[in-house]
Amino acid sequence: MSPTLSAKAAPAAKAVPAETRPSRLDVSDPERLLADLAAIADEGGDEMKSRQAVVDRLRKELKEGRALCRERLEDGTYKGRTCAVTLSYLMDSVITSLYSFATAHAFQVANPSDAEKLAVVAVGGYGRGTMAPGSDVDLLFLLPYKQTPWGESLVEYMLYILWDLGLKVGHATRSVDECVRLSKSDMTIRTSILEARFLTGAEELFGELEERFFKDVATGTATEFVEAKLEEQDERHVRSGRSRYLVEPNVKDGKGGQRDIHTMFWIAKYVYHVKKPQDLAKVGLFTRREFNTLTRADDFLWAVRCMLHFLTGRAEERITFDLQPELSRLLGYQGHRGLKGVERFMKHYFLVAKDVGDLTRILCTALEEQEQKKKPGIGRFMQALRRKKDIKGFTLDRGRLSVVSDTFFEKDPVNLIRLFHVAQEHGLYIHPDALKLVTRSLKLINKELRANEEANRLFLEILSSRKDPERTLRKMNEVGLLGKFVPDFGRIVALMQFNMYHHYTADEHLLRAIGILAEIESGELAEEHPLATELFQKINNRNILYVAMFLHDIAKGRPEDHSEAGAKIAKKLCPRLGMSPSETETVAWLVQYHLVMSDVAQKRDLSDPKTIRDFVAHVQSPERLKLLEILTEADIRAVGPGTWNGWKSQLLRQLYYEADSVLGGQAHINRKARIEDAKAALEEALADWPKTRREKYLRRHPDAYWLSFDTPTHIRHAQMIYEASDDGLTVVARPDPMSEATEITLYAQDHPGLFSRVAGACSAAGTEILEAKIFTTRDGMAFDTLWVHDVEMGAISEPRRLKALENTFRKVLLGEIMAPDAIENRYRRQKRVEAFTIEPQVYVDNQGSDEFTLIEVNGLDRPGLLHALTRTIFHLGLSIGSAQIATFGERAVDVFYVKDLVGHKVTNGNKIKAIQRHLLEALDDPMKKARPQTQKEPGKEKAKQGAA
Repeated sequence: MSPTLSAKAAPAAKAVPAETRPSRLDVSDPERLLADLAAIADEGGDEMKSRQAVVDRLRKELKEGRALCRERLEDGTYKGRTCAVTLSYLMDSVITSLYSFATAHAFQVANPSDAEKLAVVAVGGYGRGTMAPGSDVDLLFLLPYKQTPWGESLVEYMLYILWDLGLKVGHATRSVDECVRLSKSDMTIRTSILEARFLTGAEELFGELEERFFKDVATGTATEFVEAKLEEQDERHVRSGRSRYLVEPNVKDGKGGQRDIHTMFWIAKYVYHVKKPQDLAKVGLFTRREFNTLTRADDFLWAVRCMLHFLTGRAEERITFDLQPELSRLLGYQGHRGLKGVERFMKHYFLVAKDVGDLTRILCTALEEQEQKKKPGIGRFMQALRRKKDIKGFTLDRGRLSVVSDTFFEKDPVNLIRLFHVAQEHGLYIHPDALKLVTRSLKLINKELRANEEANRLFLEILSSRKDPERTLRKMNEVGLLGKFVPDFGRIVALMQFNMYHHYTADEHLLRAIGILAEIESGELAEEHPLATELFQKINNRNILYVAMFLHDIAKGRPEDHSEAGAKIAKKLCPRLGMSPSETETVAWLVQYHLVMSDVAQKRDLSDPKTIRDFVAHVQSPERLKLLEILTEADIRAVGPGTWNGWKSQLLRQLYYEADSVLGGQAHINRKARIEDAKAALEEALADWPKTRREKYLRRHPDAYWLSFDTPTHIRHAQMIYEASDDGLTVVARPDPMSEATEITLYAQDHPGLFSRVAGACSAAGTEILEAKIFTTRDGMAFDTLWVHDVEMGAISEPRRLKALENTFRKVLLGEIMAPDAIENRYRRQKRVEAFTIEPQVYVDNQGSDEFTLIEVNGLDRPGLLHALTRTIFHLGLSIGSAQIATFGERAVDVFYVKDLVGHKVTNGNKIKAIQRHLLEALDDPMKKARPQTQKEPGKEKAKQGAA
């Protein structure tokens, strides 16, 4: 169940004495408001001025009332639902006062006929009597049987006033007959009228509508309505993202959001004819405890949604990154035990979303039971027969696994784990009643059960099963069992990491990673993960991989490094699961170093022999290399949509094969031999070239060039250089299907600062560099290869766009376009990025390469950042040999391999300090002074964060 807002988490509602408790009349007094409007009418005068005076008075009422609601929500006087109800009351006051004023002064009828009456009815969301500051005002103007000139004029007058107030008004003018007829054919109208609430006017018309709706529309159509609403809910979840654990959730339409609560009430009102939410417990749909959970969830979601609207000044429903810090601050969340205030707020949100999902499942179970009772006797007889079929002490109820009694788990708590094990083994769904009993039996999970050998054996088999382990673990997590049995997992349930790289909460990420691992093993993802799929069949112990994947991020949200803390957890948990000392050691190693392969692949030059030697010294064995490669691929893919791509696949594949060659002791790893082999292969391919030209070309490139590309690429480069343009600048852009990137090859006269201009050309073209290999030929020409992609659309492959990309590069490099100006013109900073604060860091490393000094730069990403960094490196008198460019959400991590002007490493201490100082200045955003500063979260970000 969701925790209530504690004193540390958020301000509780103040204990206000009853005699001083705020009244809704403080927010709006309809009698006073109507008297003020009548006074305006009594003044007479110009009609337009009087009308404007009415608008001004109503606008003042709304403005002051909303300001008071916001103040009371922020100081804790109002809970979320109280705020929403009061805002609805404020709108009621405005509309009823407007109607009374209009009928008394603007459209007064001395002797009204039967046709000259009208009811103003709130429908849709407004009909529920709750609304957020930016909610639509949905109105039904209800007629007796036909429209009259009086009614038409009255409705038009009211609508124009409401529009002048800036309200978003959804309206319809219909008779009772039309409402009934349209409700039968249109499910949206039917749902709208289901929530209808009388506001003012002819109340007998509303009474007639209510009576006829339930008699002529709702009776006998419950199944149709329920199916339509549940299907609509599924479609809505698909549109907003299937998971309720998306890190930028939609509080209204997202999974576990307000609309799911509304759907529950629609169904209950339609099927059970409940009038108020409190009746859900009275009719037996929920226990009192479950209803209290629903009430807390509703309160919390209303507080979030109302504050969102107040904060943005519009009907904003997504809790985006740029809003989360301020929203959490306004709702009173503070940092605690390694978690930022914003992370605690979002964790509370996801726990509430989980509760809403649990309650939805309970309601659906009750509806199903009701449907089953309607079946004929022979159906019930057959179900009774099916119930008697036992599986390992369990029973089948309508094909779903259930338990024999309410004391089943008390008699043997191991059955809590066994239930899910049996369901997984036999491919069965678990009956909702059994799941409910599991939730109520969680207190049975204690030290004794966690130490029970059989329980741990069953859990390990569930975790490493070939039968969809993700589904079973997810169900165990939904009912709260997984976090109780493995308490360290319980600590990361609903934990959001406040960054743009991770798309899901920590627990959701782990479960998805397990599912992806299973899909790789089964071959379902062979096309996207060919290497991992191949290696899975060669590993010695698959259990190690599944346990390591389950634990790799289990220590997120702690003050210490999550990899090291996770390894400690592994050393305690693995023996409990029955794993041997050697298995435990391997799992702990994988957890502690699960980011190493990803970091090396994306942040280091894989053609540098020192990179491979250092990585191999870390891994030490071919078996660990296989396990780490598979785990890395699944981990990256589980981060979220689009995080796994061909570029990362290519980098990991290259690193794996390079490391495997060293670990295998193969002779061809010899650097000199590989260079000679590459030259020989190209010489054979260029046999039709004159011998002198061929020999001259083979002497042209430095040794590193021959190790960086394969023979087909060498051939293509040779042809390109041979056909180079007369102006000394050749730019060729081509799609690279293997890496899902666009390859740009540049051949030009080398000069200091060239790569800085290249980086500027990339920014001017709206592309982002993924990697750069930079070479200077022995005759003084620059030969650079970049892999880039469009920051919004990915790889560029259309011929027209490739030609435009080449032209932009040529214009920038020839000085026809100034890169800084082009970057400034393209500077479209997303506000969601501005929500983050990353402490800039510059590391200078002389141990990572035999020939180069490595400069690693960490900071907040922005357009033109790479250009600023490379320009600074040029002004520092350094030449760039290669560059590894990586972006993890909002964080840029760029690594440059540099030498000084005489071709040596940078070892002078003063020079190193100057590099760090100037690059830190370059990391500073020049545009931030022109933008308002966002509030920083107390404390500093860690200098480095994991890539997955």
